[in-house]
Amino acid sequence: MIDGVVVKELKVFKDIPDIPEAKIQPGFLMEVLRADDKLMTKFGQTVFTVTYPGTIKAWHWHSKQDDLWFVATGKARVVLYDQRQESKTHGQTEIIMAGQDDYKLILIPAGVAHGYQVLSQEPVLLFYHTTELYDKNNLDEQRIPYNDPTINFDWAKV
Repeated sequence: MIDGVVVKELKVFKDIPDIPEAKIQPGFLMEVLRADDKLMTKFGQTVFTVTYPGTIKAWHWHSKQDDLWFVATGKARVVLYDQRQESKTHGQTEIIMAGQDDYKLILIPAGVAHGYQVLSQEPVLLFYHTTELYDKNNLDEQRIPYNDPTINFDWAKV
């Protein structure tokens, strides 16, 4: 595991319909983030994005901001690369499968490059909580090409 990354497995609770005789498919609920998880040093904002099948969104990283990712629908391969020079896991890559039937909350520390690929036939709805507010006049987001030779990740391998 990359130093500072935390993966919280989320428990799904089956929903019981209020009208038991109704012939409907029951849903489910889950707790995603709790204050006592102590995963965020502070709260900046929550954002969500919709990404379509086959799309790769990589790489980007933040110098100050931690991200907390939750894939709510669809299935994604989340890939992390530790580019922090001072880290004991510098140069390591980590792959985390997340989304439908495999719900997780993923803490991505500042300095760790991250990206994801939609593997499902349906879109991915990704919620992410951040420790900083978005400021278009003072961006804390750096980008690296998805095929960067230093990271050397093969997105074609599934």
